[in-house]
Amino acid sequence: MSKSKFETSLESGVHHQLQALTGSWQGTTKTWFEPNVLADESEMKGTIKPILGGAFLQHEYQGSLNGKPFEGLAIYGFDIPNNSFQAAWIDSFHMGTGLMVSSGAPTETGFSVLGQYSVPEYPAPWNWRTTAELTDADTLVITAYNISPEGQEDKATETVYKRVN
Repeated sequence: MSKSKFETSLESGVHHQLQALTGSWQGTTKTWFEPNVLADESEMKGTIKPILGGAFLQHEYQGSLNGKPFEGLAIYGFDIPNNSFQAAWIDSFHMGTGLMVSSGAPTETGFSVLGQYSVPEYPAPWNWRTTAELTDADTLVITAYNISPEGQEDKATETVYKRVN
């Protein structure tokens, strides 16, 4: 019997590459609320594990921002029929009671996804681009960029994780 596209992907394709992100991670997150003005730098801990037989990864993390604790959860996946990375993200600071869904493309060492949000103070939708890059076997860099309705893109957060054994 022939293997499904997902089974093949899990053995030697994109889903196999995603599995390299699994593990326990610890590092530092930097946050910017305005261009080039660092607002906070704090410790971050995260765990990434496969769910639903490796079809998706679940990233749970805890940290602080300006001395106040926060936590978050992201689900990462690759949609084989549409050749697209997807992410769903919630957290106790940035997203409030909202959920952001993003999609995008693979990169050489990870993926880049684009989502959209709006808030009453700024009714025009803003974009939020997130990249995840495994720079070596034990270093994962997750960076997010805030993109204004006019197209100005600025770094919003950067987490540099090291694998914890």
